[in-house]
Amino acid sequence: MTARPPGARGPGPEADVLDFPLPPPGTMGPPEEAARLRATCPLARVRMPMDATAWYATRYEDVRKLFADSRLIRPTINDWPSRPGQPADDGPRLVTIAELDGPRHAALRRALAEPFSARAVRHRLPRIRRLAEQLLRAFQEDGRPGDLVAGFTDPFPLLVLCDLVGVPFGDRDRFLPVLEEALSAMVTSQEGRRVTDLLHEYVAGLITLKRNRPGDDVLTSLVRQCDDGVLGHDDVMAFGLSMLTVGFGISGFFLADTVHILLGRPDLWALLRDDRTMMPGAVEEFLRYMPVMNGTVILLATEDVELHGQRIHKGEAVIPVPASANRDERIFADADRLDLSRTGSGHLAFGRGTHNCLGAHLARAELTVGLEALLDRFPRLHPAEGQEPTWDDESVTKSPLTLPVSW
Repeated sequence: MTARPPGARGPGPEADVLDFPLPPPGTMGPPEEAARLRATCPLARVRMPMDATAWYATRYEDVRKLFADSRLIRPTINDWPSRPGQPADDGPRLVTIAELDGPRHAALRRALAEPFSARAVRHRLPRIRRLAEQLLRAFQEDGRPGDLVAGFTDPFPLLVLCDLVGVPFGDRDRFLPVLEEALSAMVTSQEGRRVTDLLHEYVAGLITLKRNRPGDDVLTSLVRQCDDGVLGHDDVMAFGLSMLTVGFGISGFFLADTVHILLGRPDLWALLRDDRTMMPGAVEEFLRYMPVMNGTVILLATEDVELHGQRIHKGEAVIPVPASANRDERIFADADRLDLSRTGSGHLAFGRGTHNCLGAHLARAELTVGLEALLDRFPRLHPAEGQEPTWDDESVTKSPLTLPVSW
């Protein structure tokens, strides 16, 4: 679909539907429409890139409530958007932890509570730092200038997750291309089925591997609980699919965006380099400020929901937008300013409710360790002369594709 400018109206019955808000080309964002929508139309109908429509919620309090509303559930990529005229898809769904509900979801979260706890993540910090150093050493040896996205911000969260979960990092060239398709705007049920089958096949192979050759990792632990009858095979499959589809990508986006901002603010780079006591608060502010989550969470109403005098009908999609909520002027003073001394953030980068981000502690650790390792190894890191970052201007999840740097 060829997008019209933000705010353009369609003819006839679609006249009140906006095109999906995207940041200005070549930028991280947030979309220029977000502030206007918060002020004048906090629940707007938007047209998605795949020609579906959804309700787009931009205010902090609304996003916070919608995340925790049990009447809203996550659909699989096989079930939404609906594809009229195409054959029904009766095969397995791409079900992750986000799509699970009820007792199965609760049992899986209990099984994962300890390995993803704050205590367990703290225990792994030295290992996470070694993984960061391993990548940065290789990046430095490749010479300057270099692309920090390809050399560090992309592979670092993936390497950390593979190490924890038990996914072979060497398999990345096998599953990453499939993931790109799974997370893109697929328009046919056949495409969705093909990607689902490939990911199911890969995770099923991992489960068999862990059963035959156990390791010291989370996936092995879940396979043992499956064999003991605590979890079902589909629950372990949901965990594996979760780790592949969302377990590392968002962390990489936050890290790349944060470094991009700091490269343009050498005063802040020097501040963090010279005073590491600021890092915990700075990480929370980066999570609030970076407009990564501009529309990646899609929920379906299981019954009618009323909000701001509008009726969200059963079966309609809702998009709570943390990237907008975290810039809400009603909640955050001077919300569009990056303030590394800000306290009491209360951001919604990790969602809320029963489906709040399982890996929140790990994501914080990855951002913290990644920044500290960069500050230590490259204290004078700066943009490469004559080279600009590149962006995917069609993506709703904004992060530089390349980040040319020197040191």
